[in-house]
Amino acid sequence: MPNMPKTPYVLNMLKRIVLLPLVLLLATVFAPIAAPAQTLTKLTHQPPGGAGIAFLLTDGTVLAQGNNQATWWKLTPDITGSYIKGTWAQMASLPAGYSPDAFASAVLPDGRVVISGGEYNFGAFTLTSLGAIYDPTLNTWTSIPAPAGWTTIGDSPAYVTADGKFVVGQKLTTNMAEFDAASLSWITLGSVGKDQGAFNSEEGFTLLPDGTFVTADVATAPDSETYSATTGLWTFAGSTIVDLHSPTTVQGCLMYPGGCYYPPGEIGPQILRPDGTVFVAGGTPKGATSGHTATYHPASGGNAAFWAVGPDFPRGDDAGDSGAVLLTSGTVLVGGNSGNLYEFNGTTLAKTLNAGGPPVLMLPTGQAFVEGGSVQVYKGAGTYSAAWQPVIKSVAKTLTHGLTYTLTGTQLNGLSQAAAFGDEFETATNYPLVRITNNTTKHVFYARTHDHSSMGVATGSTIVSTMFDVPSGIELGASSLQVVTNGIPSKTVAVTLN
Repeated sequence: MPNMPKTPYVLNMLKRIVLLPLVLLLATVFAPIAAPAQTLTKLTHQPPGGAGIAFLLTDGTVLAQGNNQATWWKLTPDITGSYIKGTWAQMASLPAGYSPDAFASAVLPDGRVVISGGEYNFGAFTLTSLGAIYDPTLNTWTSIPAPAGWTTIGDSPAYVTADGKFVVGQKLTTNMAEFDAASLSWITLGSVGKDQGAFNSEEGFTLLPDGTFVTADVATAPDSETYSATTGLWTFAGSTIVDLHSPTTVQGCLMYPGGCYYPPGEIGPQILRPDGTVFVAGGTPKGATSGHTATYHPASGGNAAFWAVGPDFPRGDDAGDSGAVLLTSGTVLVGGNSGNLYEFNGTTLAKTLNAGGPPVLMLPTGQAFVEGGSVQVYKGAGTYSAAWQPVIKSVAKTLTHGLTYTLTGTQLNGLSQAAAFGDEFETATNYPLVRITNNTTKHVFYARTHDHSSMGVATGSTIVSTMFDVPSGIELGASSLQVVTNGIPSKTVAVTLN
């Protein structure tokens, strides 16, 4: 925790008010000073190979890319469910020839992790079209091809559709492609209606409750669009009013094996909030002294969609090419490029603590996983509304080691993807985890979930489902089961483990 404020020196005060009872005086002058509402705590055990981008696996562990970008490490919480006291183990390395930085990525509904492209490969600027998929049940990476005709992917934006398909927007064009996880192949999607001169480079894709996504443009700022993977159509979504991108510092073009690339600049992360608005944190545009922000209000209740200007970052700071997560309170935690963390509550953008790096994803404990040289967790103030909780509708009351069960409920995918970067490094956590706590020992176990029926956000009263595997090492007896999504737990259901 941060250092506490020092109690002021009170000797002169004591001399002036000697008639007060000493006990009362000490209680008044030396009253405890309230701790900061937010905390930032380093993990007890740091990853031996370092950690950058990380993914929350559906068994409650965290898979992180090491500083040697072909290597990966897994963080497992301790028996009480603490990630702070968790331990690391090295996982399988990427296929030979692939060691990327800044790529498109997602956790798929079947629990596998897919990464596609990379701005760099083995440290060289290449806009590689290589990719791989990780199976956590086998601890193996398998190479995947590029979409037909795509010679570059690089640091392309991506998202998972409501029906569970991984969609990538090619960096240097407006092309879109959908990954078929069963056959490890791609389907080309339509791409009609994006502004002339626009391309997908440096943009972020934020999934909306209607199944489309919204993106604030970089190359044609301050325009924005929504896109439907079903129709393949881009629809103009209005001006963001303020410029949200910082211009590139590159003079001329960047050479890669396929030619010359003129980067359009950088933008910050976009996060859908529980009230249905999308907060966009920006870079510092030309002529400005700090980054701007804006909020997108989708059409609802007969009202047209619109953008509103948000608060600026403090002088000299911005969030261009940085990360953000949605805290359980509904506040957005944004990483400034200064290393400072900021919370946006829908009105104000307030500095909290300095982490040295951005937040990466939300843990099921309601803490944010933060990478800033050392790995830390951030805990914000406030808590969730009961209306935001996942709700369990049906689950077996008796569970047996090693068997697979189906759980149904509402809002199992949360109200938001809950994590975003400026463009690449997608680490969304809008999928259900199943947490089981033994009533006697209070030991915590996660049952690996998979094959979620939906990856949509803010699905309301729609009944959705997931499957989960009871771990073979789980303790027997009376236990409590919860679904946790984006750090927000459901109410507990009593179960018995055989």
